[in-house]
Amino acid sequence: MYGALSFVAIGIAWAAVFIIMGWWLVVAMDLIIVALGGVIYFSMRKGHLRFGLFLAQAGLVLIAVTMGVLLDVPTAEYPRVSHIYLLSVASLGYLNYQREKSKIQLTLIVICLLTFVILASAPLASPYVLEMPDLLRFVGTWANATMATIMLAASVHAIHSELVRKDKDSRRLMSALWNKEFKLAFQPQVDKSRKIVGAEALIRWHHPEKGEISPASFIPQAEQLDLMSDIGNWVLEEGCTVLKSWEKNPKLQHLNLSLNVSAKQLMHNKFEENVRKILNRTGANPNKLTLEITESVLVTGFELARAKLAALNELGVTVALDDFGTGYSSLSYLRQLPVQHVKIDRSFVKDASLNDHSKTFVKNLVQLCNDLGQNVVAEGVETEEQHKLLCEFGASDFQGYLYGKPTDLENFESQNLA
Repeated sequence: MYGALSFVAIGIAWAAVFIIMGWWLVVAMDLIIVALGGVIYFSMRKGHLRFGLFLAQAGLVLIAVTMGVLLDVPTAEYPRVSHIYLLSVASLGYLNYQREKSKIQLTLIVICLLTFVILASAPLASPYVLEMPDLLRFVGTWANATMATIMLAASVHAIHSELVRKDKDSRRLMSALWNKEFKLAFQPQVDKSRKIVGAEALIRWHHPEKGEISPASFIPQAEQLDLMSDIGNWVLEEGCTVLKSWEKNPKLQHLNLSLNVSAKQLMHNKFEENVRKILNRTGANPNKLTLEITESVLVTGFELARAKLAALNELGVTVALDDFGTGYSSLSYLRQLPVQHVKIDRSFVKDASLNDHSKTFVKNLVQLCNDLGQNVVAEGVETEEQHKLLCEFGASDFQGYLYGKPTDLENFESQNLA
């Protein structure tokens, strides 16, 4: 945002200079820079960081090339300096690429570097070069070289800060894992008669100083830092240990347990082996274990995902497709995937009780899943009306605040032992 505001300030300053000189074409270029800086600033202020960064890079490349060809052509007295900005752009692009891998971003980085080499190595004389007075060229050379160097230093500082932050976040999450700050909360799953048939285990982080940290906060961090396999293996080990303990109690041995598996965790080359080892080590019954995947796994590679899910089935593990209808699934995918349960997303459950159109949609969705031989679990059920409707539609299991909120293991077990 500070960089965007500097765009605005520099553009206004140079526009004022060229207005005095009467160079209206250059004034128009400076006003474009001002407008670009404004758009970037407000985009970032609205939270559109990725768009703002990408726009800043593309705009800087265009500005540097235009300046290098029309205004900043090297002479015996004054070298070209505008191309130095391109190193800052490439650095900024690298930072953005580390946050989210993108072919477009990688292409823009390559364009920046190639353009830098060309502008640094060739005069690129143009018949449209605007000859500036020596004093203005002198001031411009020093001003642009200084600003470009400051921007490059700021980019390096930003990259360093990002690496330090990632290192701190990584150590913080691994410390939480080692110090047993993660806990599992259990939300009951019931059948049509509201008998508890199992639970979904949800990870919670109880920080010794900050209190409970929302999964919505630390799960994305763990994904970015490639720690989901470690955390996911802990959840799997802990969940299977709980399952084994339930087998020893006649009042609990009928319960199933659902655990969430992220796309990165599933696609790990040793995931199936890890599941098998944990099942063997804990002695948990795989037929009582359900692993929930989201539709995002289909983006990472459908055929590989299908093979991995089939391998889980061979171990005796049930597979559920979570949040169905909100992502990338199609009827073709649903038919081909070796999943036994489909969880209807809470947004559909909520809408089904609000209007006839949504009601018909959910009814057909449940019927379709049943026709494919898949049990339907309705999540996010909060009202009696929603429960009644989904029972009529053919859903087999239910989950939501109507039946119970996520709670610790002791409270969950007491509900079944009462």
